[in-house]
Amino acid sequence: MGRRLAPLTLDNLSDLPKRCRACVFWELDPVSGEAAVRAGRPELEKEAWISAVLLEWGSCGRIVYVDDVPAGFVLYAPPAYVPRSLAFPTSPVSADAVQLMTAWINPGYQGQGLGRVMVQTVAKDVLRRGFRAIEAFGDGRWKAPACVLPAEHLTAVGFKTVRPHPTYPRLRLELRTTLSWKEDVELALDRLLGAVQKEPALRPL
Repeated sequence: MGRRLAPLTLDNLSDLPKRCRACVFWELDPVSGEAAVRAGRPELEKEAWISAVLLEWGSCGRIVYVDDVPAGFVLYAPPAYVPRSLAFPTSPVSADAVQLMTAWINPGYQGQGLGRVMVQTVAKDVLRRGFRAIEAFGDGRWKAPACVLPAEHLTAVGFKTVRPHPTYPRLRLELRTTLSWKEDVELALDRLLGAVQKEPALRPL
């Protein structure tokens, strides 16, 4: 079974689930987001947001493919590009962190470690760009797939709560610890996240 992770671009945006292509929950503030939905243009706003972030900051997501079939994705960006984050009671995201916005794995591919691999890939990318951490708002009362990730899932891959809240805690994954970082970054991240050895076919970009 071949697996690969590809940077999100306008060319492969169509590989996201349809509901996610038309979702601007994180990309716009609440008022602008509602206006975009009422005007019937959320997909255009999504494309415009991705295009702007690509031009100004670079790739803001990864899509994971299994045998060339889209199996999941992750979106992330510095908090300045994520207007919705300011609407959360535990905001703001720290200036030294990139925000993990959302992620999704097709139910048929869950339980295969793809979520952990996506977090590792984001972590390596964030480190290369000079950030110290990844932060995310978790849903402490998560019941079903939504734009906000379940807090329990975030803690399972190494995030720690930095600002508690019964519904929307803010969590943080430190990328530079007291461990020696003279080792290969990938090995250090494997240790940090408690990951099992990845399959040889898996080559995160």
